Amino acid sequence: MSKRTLDVIEYTVALISEFAKRFGLSEADAFKYIDRYNGMKLIGQCYGIMHTLSFADSVDGMASYCRRNGGKL
Repeated sequence: MSKRTLDVIEYTVALISEFAKRFGLSEADAFKYIDRYNGMKLIGQCYGIMHTLSFADSVDGMASYCRRNGGKL
């Protein structure tokens, strides 16, 4: 597994954890929500930018993206 792949995985796990904390969800439920509203695709496409932002900004961006795709949080 490449270093970049490991970095993306680590970042994704941390982002899901922060998202869960922000919205009072379990990490499993946060993952399901993000995945359902295409957030995993966003991470894959925008990791290069997202990982340079604070987690607070990334969680805000993820929440906004998910809302645009039908999410309610």
